[in-house]
Amino acid sequence: MADWRLAVDIGGTFTDFVLLDASTGRVVVEKSLSTPSRPLNGVRTGLTQLLKKAGVSPEEITAPIVHATTLITNALIEGKTGKAAMVTTAGFGDTLSIRTEHRYDMYDLQIEFPPPPIPSELTFEVDERQTVDGTILREPSAAELDDLIAKLREAEVEAVGICFLHGYGNGANERLVADRITADLGIPVCVSHDVAPQIREYPRMVTTACNAATMPIIGPYLDELQTWLAGEGFVGKVLMMLSNGGVIAAEDAKRLPIRLVESGPAAGALAGAWYAERLGEEKLLCFDMGGTTAKSCLIEGTDPALTNEFEVARVYRHKKGSGFPVSVPSVDLVEIGAGGGSLARVDDLGLLKVGPESAGAEPGPASYARGGVQPATTDADLLLGYLDAGYFLGGDMPLDLAAASEAARKVADAIDSSVEDTAAGIHAVVNQNMAAAARMHAVERGVDLRGVPLIAFGGAGPVHACGVAELLETQRVIFPVNASVLSAFGTLVSPVRIDLARSLVAELSDHVTAERDHLLEEMRAEGRQVLASAGVESSVHFRYGMDARYRGQGNEVTVWLGEGDGWPASTADTAEAFAVEYEKIYGMRIPDVAVEVVTWRIAAWAPAPSVESARLAPMTGTPEPHRTRAARFDRGADAQEVPVYRRDLLGAGATVNGPAFIEERETTAVIRPGWQATVTEDGAVVAVRGNDA
Repeated sequence: MADWRLAVDIGGTFTDFVLLDASTGRVVVEKSLSTPSRPLNGVRTGLTQLLKKAGVSPEEITAPIVHATTLITNALIEGKTGKAAMVTTAGFGDTLSIRTEHRYDMYDLQIEFPPPPIPSELTFEVDERQTVDGTILREPSAAELDDLIAKLREAEVEAVGICFLHGYGNGANERLVADRITADLGIPVCVSHDVAPQIREYPRMVTTACNAATMPIIGPYLDELQTWLAGEGFVGKVLMMLSNGGVIAAEDAKRLPIRLVESGPAAGALAGAWYAERLGEEKLLCFDMGGTTAKSCLIEGTDPALTNEFEVARVYRHKKGSGFPVSVPSVDLVEIGAGGGSLARVDDLGLLKVGPESAGAEPGPASYARGGVQPATTDADLLLGYLDAGYFLGGDMPLDLAAASEAARKVADAIDSSVEDTAAGIHAVVNQNMAAAARMHAVERGVDLRGVPLIAFGGAGPVHACGVAELLETQRVIFPVNASVLSAFGTLVSPVRIDLARSLVAELSDHVTAERDHLLEEMRAEGRQVLASAGVESSVHFRYGMDARYRGQGNEVTVWLGEGDGWPASTADTAEAFAVEYEKIYGMRIPDVAVEVVTWRIAAWAPAPSVESARLAPMTGTPEPHRTRAARFDRGADAQEVPVYRRDLLGAGATVNGPAFIEERETTAVIRPGWQATVTEDGAVVAVRGNDA
């Protein structure tokens, strides 16, 4: 009996769908153009096409439907959020504008920051006070709450975030105000004690503000989606992919949408980790290039690293500090504006630049013939011969070669070059941008990428992967099965997981254990509740960690201690684990200074569902191309006829020498000259360069 599992991933340009029969390994995939103004339209179109292609009815899909999305990220980047208000402690209404007073570039006299997610005119103060240890000194008065409600009603806000000065220590005052707003106005409300109960005013407040501002975006969409799914006959509940690589129930995601900020990229990282484990790779670089962005994530030990703070909506993409530092656990990756829709231009110095501006899905690259007039990366790839204009999305979405040429000519004339050389230049600049970002990501982790295998996915990833690998001096590229929708597949191999953190500043000693254990029990209960709402009834695992520092310092180091039903280490072992981690980073210990814990952490999860891939039959005979296509591989080079192979006709063990194209409906693997590609038993194509082939 079939065991169908469905995944959906809304990207900036395309929405991806994967339908997997876990009992046989059969996979059916689909892509449709995203519809940013009405996300459900793109989902509805693609899902209908997918079910028709697979011959499956909605009633046959009983497992949870797992969903990743860029809705939250794009809303914050573009400033297209809901109309939200912020309520804070009297005297702290300017926190979102003041930020941390840190200048990410001290020499830039025109330094810019993104405008606050909630403007000052929608920030309201109330007279409340509590101490750093959570003791309530003063509650907001009834009269003050009446006045607040009147102001919120007059402002016609769609959601409210509440962040009091010491709300991390005790959420009573925040919840008092939240309950009153909910009762009187009936709009979504979030409090910092639930969103990010950690010290430091600005990160906690901006996280709460981003959460409140996106609640009107995700809530109506998920309600509309679930209503439509139920009407179509789907019986599985909806689970949402989180930035930390876990999934939770849609109702919890509506409450905490900021946790979805890196939903899609995290799913891709999880898919990369799944492959790393099966391939036995100790290190693997995920290279995910879609229509709008490219992401790089280094997998070490079959797990992507996590970070406890992610910066979104940077004014300058490579400048840390120029965005919103939201306090949410996230897969540690780097993301840049380099995708199939990234637009080419000539800057004031006459240099060719590509991205970060993107054509997105509306209007899309010029070759989409939907109104785009600037050349995009996809247009350049088409002009170079890497894509077949008549076989894009299997012929369902033919590309306009003449429109791509006309758009590229505008840039070519500006740099006094030919259309062909300009297309090669666009392709090269994009590859350089992505290689530089991947190299920066690895350097921050202390890793040399030379020789680290690269796994390429996303619609445009296989087109550019060998070129990026050459720049990174790595000799092996893996093109997984259904590479163009691998992020959607990643949601199907993700565990149900939630990461929780609570600040309780205390010196590490035996005296803190009782207070710590009480806090941990509250967090375990919250973790069980979140997992239960996602359908997990047993087998909940807990992992424990802390953010600690030497007393008197201002920054913490995150240390993970282990698993269990309680804190897994003695005080002495905990201090030693901190010292080891501190020494890794700073090269020293400070033995005579006490260790101070600032934040306690718990990861609660259930094991990921088991998924096995189908096996290919061995290749009989020599692979034969079904046609050739003229293509150029370097600027100034002549075009050459390149064999084109159908990926679905290549059996296990099939080998092709570059230059070659291995084509499938949703993407094309470009095997550059000097590379050799071999098909593995599970259907992956592994390309090896030069003497290693």
